[in-house]
Amino acid sequence: MSVLSLTSPESGAWDAVRNGWRQIYGNFRDRGLSIELHDFISSRPINWGRSFHDDSVELCLNLSGQGQVKSHAGESIYTDRTVGFYCNKRSDLAAIRMAGVSHSFITVELSRPYLMEQLESCADGLLPGVRSWINGRSHAGQVSEMTVAHQTLFTSLRQPPVVPQAFPLWYQSKALELLSQTLFKPIEGDEFFCQRHQRVARERVERAISVLQANLSDPPDIDQLGAQVGCSPFYLSRLFSREMGMTIPQFLRQIRMEHAAELLLRGRHNVTEVAMEVGYSSLSHFSKAFCQTLGCCPALFSSSKACVEKFRTRKPLVLS
Repeated sequence: MSVLSLTSPESGAWDAVRNGWRQIYGNFRDRGLSIELHDFISSRPINWGRSFHDDSVELCLNLSGQGQVKSHAGESIYTDRTVGFYCNKRSDLAAIRMAGVSHSFITVELSRPYLMEQLESCADGLLPGVRSWINGRSHAGQVSEMTVAHQTLFTSLRQPPVVPQAFPLWYQSKALELLSQTLFKPIEGDEFFCQRHQRVARERVERAISVLQANLSDPPDIDQLGAQVGCSPFYLSRLFSREMGMTIPQFLRQIRMEHAAELLLRGRHNVTEVAMEVGYSSLSHFSKAFCQTLGCCPALFSSSKACVEKFRTRKPLVLS
């Protein structure tokens, strides 16, 4: 296992979490390939960009933690269970790792000579961002969701299933495997990245809606909901607001009150029972939420033709 010199960018970038960083294979300056493991929580944001070498491409398997990479041409956001790449020309990428969350990710950094040797016969199939870097520009790259294969690769990179004598062969083969999965255009008929990203985002929001609708009386908190959907609470909140046009708490209150209205119209429950059915232990809090949402107090709702008509003709809550 190689050890970096004290002058390497990593030695300064990860000083605040020194025990949360280690190189597991290679040496960027000598071999053009460096595989590094990061596992830490930081009390303050970390300038991740300080670890990037000039004229390099880095692949990132991001199991957990939020980070961003920016160039003059755009921005890439890393959230839980994402994989991506970014291309650095001359230290002109800005990158930050967020404070207060658990970061667990593996990076595979490749020098220009190493990468060009591997791409010599197949450069035509590269993604535009990589071709831009080949032509002398930085690029923030792009990010997609981790597949099961990516998660399996992450685990094996931490604990190689081979004897130490085979590490050079094994690690290089895994680096090339990840390179081939990440830097090339999808085969014809596959979804483009932006289309897949949008589909996955909508599926996550649909899953969150389903979970909330099934648990009106005892809904999960944002951390539990994120775990069930498969992404971080921060990312889920942002996705939900973007897709639904309202926050998760606003949506939850809306569907609770709509369900309460349906129960009241059926006439089988009194107001107190309905409040309990939709998760309110305080009748006053329920009545206030009902009035704010439907424009009528719950005790008078069933007898108010105007309120019932407005409720029946309401616009359904759907993905935008």
